[in-house]
Amino acid sequence: MARRRKVGQDLYKLLDITRGDKEAMSLQLARNYEFFDAPIGLIFTIDRDLPVGSWLDYGGFLQSIMIAAREFGLDTCPQQAFAKYHEILTRHLSIPDSEMVVCGMSLGYADMRAPANRLETERMPVSEFVTFLPA
Repeated sequence: MARRRKVGQDLYKLLDITRGDKEAMSLQLARNYEFFDAPIGLIFTIDRDLPVGSWLDYGGFLQSIMIAAREFGLDTCPQQAFAKYHEILTRHLSIPDSEMVVCGMSLGYADMRAPANRLETERMPVSEFVTFLPA
């Protein structure tokens, strides 16, 4: 959670959004629902009856889409923010009750002049979350 907060703080700093500026924060959050101006917005769902392990497969599926997009010179942004509004999405997109919203994804060409697209997040060293055991 601390790393997640740090990313948010770093993003807001790039965007000149000061702590406590709820209006600016709200406007930035709303950009999610415009797919950050990307020409294509995707909404992903998963069958509710699939076991929990299927979410691991789904993560690989999403990553495969993002890697394939890069091969074609496209950029992506996976967006968990859409899951919060699953009821609205279900109603407006006629998603069957047997499916649940996982996330959204923006697809297009990143505008590298946009400050948010220049954000470089800190990475935790692999040694902090992986244990290597001798064979």
